[in-house]
Amino acid sequence: MHAKKLMEKITIKTNKTREVMDITKEINALLERKSAKDGLCHLFLSHTTAAITTVHMDPALDVDLLGAYEVMIPSRGEAGHTHHAAHMPAHILASMIGSSLAIPVQGEKLALGDFQRVVLVELNGPRERTVIVTFNS
Repeated sequence: MHAKKLMEKITIKTNKTREVMDITKEINALLERKSAKDGLCHLFLSHTTAAITTVHMDPALDVDLLGAYEVMIPSRGEAGHTHHAAHMPAHILASMIGSSLAIPVQGEKLALGDFQRVVLVELNGPRERTVIVTFNS
């Protein structure tokens, strides 16, 4: 039996300064196109002011999740603390949330829970973001 390997990049264009974008369909479409049956999918977001995670996605989540982040790390930078004061909150939150995920794949789809979705959390947009997708069977 031969191991199947894949490495692709997906570009996501964000629209707001801070937003939560569901990218599950894009990842599943790639896995299906590449006939990635059963194995492990690794997602890596190659940016320091955005993050990737899994959440329960519903229309109010974007506001709730971003509101919780705002309470933890307010988006207004403190002048004088760093030369990147305006971006400091985005860097800290991105580091806390994380830049990668490893998710099992079954039958060319991510093996997520019933309400679980993969989301890109934009913290300093709008921008183009790159997700590197690797798959091993």
